[in-house]
Amino acid sequence: MLLSDRDIKKYIREGKIKIIPKPDFEKQLGPCSLDLHLGEVFKTFKRVEFPFIDLKAKIPIEKLMTEIKLPSGKPLIVQPGDFIIATTKESIELPSDIAARIDGRSSLARLGIIIHITAARFDPGWKGNAVIELGNLGILPVALYPGMRICAISFEPLTSPCEIPYHKKRGQKYSRQNSPRASRINKEF
Repeated sequence: MLLSDRDIKKYIREGKIKIIPKPDFEKQLGPCSLDLHLGEVFKTFKRVEFPFIDLKAKIPIEKLMTEIKLPSGKPLIVQPGDFIIATTKESIELPSDIAARIDGRSSLARLGIIIHITAARFDPGWKGNAVIELGNLGILPVALYPGMRICAISFEPLTSPCEIPYHKKRGQKYSRQNSPRASRINKEF
């Protein structure tokens, strides 16, 4: 079951769901979701330095990537085949009884732009900026601008509060991030 627009507004106004900066409901709120905006910092893989990613290597995946921070008003040109990690401008904090999901915008999908590969769920207790995995499946480059509406988040109540919220889970890798973080999967080996 998803929260309706009415309940999204109520939960945000009451502080049960925290979103910073405060959303403009008139521009961002849909019937059962809230649009989020593209942040201004991005990470992409260095194409020439490493021939492949070895998950058991001692090299942090962060070292395989380069960070891009765009000046105000400048676009991110997403080439066909690109894979770029980004965040939303908004920071989100979920209580222990609500999960969230992000979905791409249909208007961007029709241009070949995807905003997540598989990481669409945000567990109860999530705190931080939502990370999105940008890709261009189309045949033409697309200019994306920081601050544009990039995705929509919807909220799902749990049947009861979870026992261990994400930010308290031992070994969690991504809580409280405010900029794109590279994969930390190699910490599992």
